[in-house]
Amino acid sequence: MRFAKNIASHRTVSHGGPYSIRGLDSKVVDFSSNVNPLGFPTAVGRALKSAAKTIPKYPDPDAAGLKKGLAGYLRTDAKNLVIGNGATEIIYNFCRATITKSTPVLIAIPTFGEYEAAARLCEGRVSFFRTMSLQDDIDSFVEKIPRKGVVFVCNPNNPTGALVSKSHMASMVSRAKKKGTLVFVDECFIELGPDAGQSLADVATRSDNLFVLRSLTKSFGLAGLRVGYGIGNESMISILNKIKIPWNVGGLAQDAARLALSDKKFLPRTRKIIKKESEFLKSAISEIEGLSCYDSAANFLLVKTKMPSKLLQKKLLDRGILVRDCSTFRGLDSGYIRIAVRTRKENLALIKALRDAR
Repeated sequence: MRFAKNIASHRTVSHGGPYSIRGLDSKVVDFSSNVNPLGFPTAVGRALKSAAKTIPKYPDPDAAGLKKGLAGYLRTDAKNLVIGNGATEIIYNFCRATITKSTPVLIAIPTFGEYEAAARLCEGRVSFFRTMSLQDDIDSFVEKIPRKGVVFVCNPNNPTGALVSKSHMASMVSRAKKKGTLVFVDECFIELGPDAGQSLADVATRSDNLFVLRSLTKSFGLAGLRVGYGIGNESMISILNKIKIPWNVGGLAQDAARLALSDKKFLPRTRKIIKKESEFLKSAISEIEGLSCYDSAANFLLVKTKMPSKLLQKKLLDRGILVRDCSTFRGLDSGYIRIAVRTRKENLALIKALRDAR
């Protein structure tokens, strides 16, 4: 059989999680996945127990109930929302809708690898801007924005945890508009950090060159159910809704996401725990020889290590701890690992393992 060259040569992106390493012991504590340390809201668990009767039914292809819940949660309109089978599906659909063989694409790195992968599948002309703090380098980045292209920014960024302020982001979007360029902002981690108010979600609904990505996977612990969403103006959302596959999000996932949004105390409680535990981890890690942490506005920490990341990952695995080896991120090397912020008991186990692994 003959396949398109860009597909036949496509390289999949490496990720963390319990299936990232073959034969991984199910008892390993997973610090490689940046999911809510509290899991999911209790209402979701109760609902899933009684939802078995919905399994034989096709789900709502428009996810109208979930969109209504999200519209209330975001104080926007359902017409400004697209629902995806996880945030990653939306990344690929966005690229299909906006990128062709002649489209220049700029990506701030190191960052989530699926932006590059999706853009290359659409044969976009990808270039990179390397920075560990886009906030500090924003003027230089803006100068690199291509004409009639697409820009990808993760905010706060994965894996560095660095955040760009709303004012700087809005200015960048405005500059990109003058060049006829679209800006894709991934905010999948912004709700779990202390700076949720820096979101561009409200700006996206009234802008014709901005799209904001969010995920219930990270914020509400629904990784196994795969629910993401995007926010944009009505014209952009209309196109993205046209190209998504029918029934892309299952009924159980839609119901679970809607119920998760109804728990108004869940995210504030989560943010309080993450703030406390993040400070604890940074302080404890700073005392371990050969390790240092970057500041983070998300629910994870990028750790610089003198020991090669793959070796450190293996030593931690021997002690029942899985961390993210960051050597697979474009723009980083074997001198970095990423750890999720988890509960105090789990964080204590990580600190002990890091000390023992020296």
